Amino acid sequence: MTLTADEILALPKVVLHDHLDGGLRPSTLIELAAEIGHELPSTDPEELARLFKDNAGSGDLVRYLEAFAHTTAVMQSASNLRRVAREAVLDLAADGVIYAELRYAPEQHVSGGLSLQEVVEAVQSGIEEGVSEALEAGFAIRAAAILDAMRHLDRSVEIAELALANRGRCCVAFDIAGPELGFPASRHREAFALLREHHMPVTIHAGEADGAESVGEALGLGSARRIGHGVRIHEDIEGFGGEELVLGVIAQHALDLQIPLEVCPTSNVQTAAASSIADHPMHELRNLGFAVTVNTDNRLVSGVSMSSEFAALVEVGWDKEDLFEATLAAAWGAFLPYDEKADLAELVIEGYGIEL
Repeated sequence: MTLTADEILALPKVVLHDHLDGGLRPSTLIELAAEIGHELPSTDPEELARLFKDNAGSGDLVRYLEAFAHTTAVMQSASNLRRVAREAVLDLAADGVIYAELRYAPEQHVSGGLSLQEVVEAVQSGIEEGVSEALEAGFAIRAAAILDAMRHLDRSVEIAELALANRGRCCVAFDIAGPELGFPASRHREAFALLREHHMPVTIHAGEADGAESVGEALGLGSARRIGHGVRIHEDIEGFGGEELVLGVIAQHALDLQIPLEVCPTSNVQTAAASSIADHPMHELRNLGFAVTVNTDNRLVSGVSMSSEFAALVEVGWDKEDLFEATLAAAWGAFLPYDEKADLAELVIEGYGIEL
């Protein structure tokens, strides 16, 4: 039976891959841009959201990235960072999300004079405010932050040290983001060694704009516990989509260790990592037993929510049990202590009403 929009909204959701600078409210972006004199392509919230979504689906990477120039421009003060983080938590909670990991690159928010530590503290304050306000509104959500280093720049060791210094309260993991093709994880060997030495959780964008070898490097050199996107891991599976399959070393490694793939269906189509939602590799990967999770990536830029991503999957054949399995995989893949992951998984099981 097809799920209705209300039924999808009511389902508990876990999002592991959501970029803070890709999920602003259009109205907030317009207001903050006006305050600093930054020009936007539109000052009408609905039109601005439509323009960003059209750009994201245009197949033109320059147009896709244009939105981030606008969003990061208004995220250069502590007050603005707090507001953006607070609203992100509130919007996710209203969408049925019970646990969220918001990621951002501190180095992209220092042009207004903030230090990296001040950026981290501002975002954390916003997250905490959002969680508190959501609870007052009747929505129970837990949220955490992942610190990104930009893979085409050279501050990864500094950001790794920042992540370690803020471990626990302001940061649960480290990531590298930005242009994947041409900027391999091996450029950040020193940062990953430092993180391994201190047992810091790592997730790495891989297998989106580059192939399975990028995933392999993330899992090997980077010791990633999760993979951001990861959908091109299917290139390491001979006969993928057919009946007789031969898994390569990389794909077998990810399958055997149940490495969560942070799949972002709509975004993957927009960036050409998948040809369509219906033909997305995630379906076959899920069928093969990979730990496929469902995520938003950039809610404003891609024009999505967790509910809309769920709805898109339902349209191509997913049912409630499929959504449950992906959400449960996300719960167990969260960067939380084991007992807290178990509690989160229990909330998912209760929320879906599925007997195991």
